[in-house]
Amino acid sequence: MCGNNMSAPLPAIVPAAKKATAAVIFLHGLGDTGHGWAEAFAGIRSPHVKYICPHAPVMPVTLNMNMAMPSWFDIIGLSPDAQEDEAGIKQAAENVKSLVEQEVRNGIPSHRIILGGFSQGSINCVNKDIPILQCHGDCDPLVPLMFGSLTSERLKTMLNPANITFKTYSSMMHSSCIEEMTDAKQFIDKHLPPVD
Repeated sequence: MCGNNMSAPLPAIVPAAKKATAAVIFLHGLGDTGHGWAEAFAGIRSPHVKYICPHAPVMPVTLNMNMAMPSWFDIIGLSPDAQEDEAGIKQAAENVKSLVEQEVRNGIPSHRIILGGFSQGSINCVNKDIPILQCHGDCDPLVPLMFGSLTSERLKTMLNPANITFKTYSSMMHSSCIEEMTDAKQFIDKHLPPVD
């Protein structure tokens, strides 16, 4: 297990079209970068929201025969009982915390920051009253829908179940789709409305 203490390039950022009064920090999945997600958010952006899509550091990933690739932490296996890279996960959480703190220093209150992610980049929070939108394709061959459903049920035992929304998308594989991005935009606009 490696953790993720290697350096990564500066995040891909979609600046707010006017004064940023809110931010979305969105982590990509294994082997990806923040660029594609920044492009996706540019297509649905709200003018007062800054979108920050950091890049994971490159590291060997056990699951992929130790091949080096962008990864937030090591992945040992995909089964629910697989060993986890606790040190790497904690370091990834610290990296996200640093991004949040930077935005707070930039003048955006922490309650006006949404954390999100795709696949490995998905975010778990400790605030029991935080709203969560969890999306999953019903044809995902990499992370089966059953895992998404189990995660949703587990979150409901840890957080306020009324705040958990689990949406599935017909025929969607391990990717995103227009309907999902529309739902993400509605979620962001609902929880980060413009302020004057």
